[in-house]
Amino acid sequence: MTAWINAFFPTFALIGLGSLLRAKLLKDPAIWAGIDRLTFFVLLPSLLAFSISTVNLSALPLGALAASIWVTLGLATLSALILARLLGHNRAAMTSVVQGGIRFNNYVALAIAAGLYSTQGLAFGGVVAGLIVPCVQVILTIVFVLSDGGRLRPWKLLRQIALNPLLLGCLVGFAFAAFGGMPPGLSPLARSLGQAALALGLLSVGGGLALGALKEAPLTQLLVGIQKLLLVPAVTLGLARLFGLAPEPAAIATLTMAMPTASTAYVMARAMGGDARLMAAMITLQHLVAVATLPLWAMVLVG
Repeated sequence: MTAWINAFFPTFALIGLGSLLRAKLLKDPAIWAGIDRLTFFVLLPSLLAFSISTVNLSALPLGALAASIWVTLGLATLSALILARLLGHNRAAMTSVVQGGIRFNNYVALAIAAGLYSTQGLAFGGVVAGLIVPCVQVILTIVFVLSDGGRLRPWKLLRQIALNPLLLGCLVGFAFAAFGGMPPGLSPLARSLGQAALALGLLSVGGGLALGALKEAPLTQLLVGIQKLLLVPAVTLGLARLFGLAPEPAAIATLTMAMPTASTAYVMARAMGGDARLMAAMITLQHLVAVATLPLWAMVLVG
């Protein structure tokens, strides 16, 4: 019970505090924009690099882990595209449905993995994030370009992926892991920056919740939420067991895929012509519902 309280209460309390701070104390959007940029470009990549660098790659079932995650993401993308078409959404809303159906919140995922499994959980969580981030970025870039009638340019796609700070953090972590970990001095620096990432990231999640948007396309929100919070993790767990993953990496992969969609999905929707209001609604609803669904998944996976 103590592990559960330590995993879930601080996580959701920080999200709630972020919402309260946005409403009462830190009302200037520029403050939150600065926090988002600092966390996305510096703190979270440092956390991913540090956590992955502590993993013994030779003992990790990367093949089965990657297969479980990537096959699930492919099926979820197809499902989201079909759902958007059946609901009669236009191109902008369709891209937001895809984001709502396949993206995940790094901050919540890593905080809960660390709370349930301590340092080992944070390390495995970083590896899982390292497998999800590039796959999702490829999928979303293709969806946005093709849905707008554009032509996919492979070199431009590779450049966008290569410059993604989260992916770079993962690659640095894997490189250090291959050589036995980070050197003295750099390791505690990356760890300190990473510790700041979770607190600021979760506060930022709360600050970005938009309760006023919840009335936007309620059926779409409901169906996408069911896919993201229930069906996607269920498929991940089934594939993990099919591919013979051990209980702990299977649990962390499933919990990560059970996370609500990323808060930064709103920024991407607004910047690339998606339906930003629908995206804000899905982000908010999924985070509210995840307060119930994530402990249920932990009960199934951890016991």
